Amino acid sequence: MAIPLLYNLRSMRARWVSAIVAVLGIAGTVGVFIAMLALARGFRATLVNSGSPDNALVRRAGASSELDGSIPLDQVKTIQDKPGVARENGQPLVSPEAVMIAAFPLLTTGTDANVQIRGVSQEVFKVRPNIKIVQGRFFQPGLNELIIGKNVASTYSGLELGKPIRFGGGTWDVVGVFDAGGSAFDSEIWADSRVLNQVYKRPENLFQSATVRLTSPAALSELKDSISADPTLQVQVERESDYYARQSLVLTTIITILGTLVAVIMGIGAVIGALNTMYSAVSERSREIATLRAIGFAGGSVAFSFVIEALLIALIGGLVGCIAVLPVNGVTTSTLNMQTFSHLAFAFRITPILLAIGIIFALLMGLVGGVPPAIRAARRPIAAALREL
Repeated sequence: MAIPLLYNLRSMRARWVSAIVAVLGIAGTVGVFIAMLALARGFRATLVNSGSPDNALVRRAGASSELDGSIPLDQVKTIQDKPGVARENGQPLVSPEAVMIAAFPLLTTGTDANVQIRGVSQEVFKVRPNIKIVQGRFFQPGLNELIIGKNVASTYSGLELGKPIRFGGGTWDVVGVFDAGGSAFDSEIWADSRVLNQVYKRPENLFQSATVRLTSPAALSELKDSISADPTLQVQVERESDYYARQSLVLTTIITILGTLVAVIMGIGAVIGALNTMYSAVSERSREIATLRAIGFAGGSVAFSFVIEALLIALIGGLVGCIAVLPVNGVTTSTLNMQTFSHLAFAFRITPILLAIGIIFALLMGLVGGVPPAIRAARRPIAAALREL
């Protein structure tokens, strides 16, 4: 025979002070745990969304990132004629790109942070059709003009539409702002690749990478096979989405591990709080437990009732923690992308899956904190407890 749930609810109400302490401990732990996972999820989503399965990224063989790559113009022209490359009006949709780093002061602290400067071609918006100019216009080829990602304007001092900015030994005019749909490109500055190479005194016809629009996602294999069979090309080819997903692995793993460690440490404190609450309840309710046993409730029913009570407290704490952390969803923060050594802005990303994980984590804490007191309650001698009446 099971003890009615109403008994646990009344018990929680009678001991509301200790129950609230346990609830707040679990809520804080769950909130921090979800926030850290949302941080990692947001960083990964920002980088993964930067790549398209319809694009291939071509880099120098052995290069770990775009920064240490180099592809001369003659190899780019050879790649343009390979099978699998999409065309529009007979023109191959390939964007040879130069990638640099420049430091600009942050609006929040005034300290310098690296920004990735990407030199692109006129075909860049055809290769990446999801990116749009939202203010101003595209830069004119051959001129010292820039377009900036939407996060750049709100993150760095001096980078504003219509204002000149000096870096790399040249003075540039900011003529446009683009929206890259929340991807890493929103934290970049784009300019004419040839002009960028000239200002940085680099060979005009040398690029760090080439982004190729494929005729279809399945055409990647055809392009890779053709490039591998060409002895004049010493390059590596991979799907653009795979490249950016791999970039996210290091920092995402670090954030997840640190977040889990912090949550475990806080969880130990929350479990101790739940243990104290439930052990206190066992001590205070010894006569109730004895009475329940005397009127026919088995020890297993008593133990199950205490576990249910601990799980109820944990569930409430988990729900409070989930609700408390929801306002950070979509909040933009930034960190260093350790693959490119540039600052990357991204948003916390709280998903239903993360909330479910938070609830499961809370229930686990409640279970760990509820089982030992429940076993103690079930083993309490009936005669000894009844003599306390």
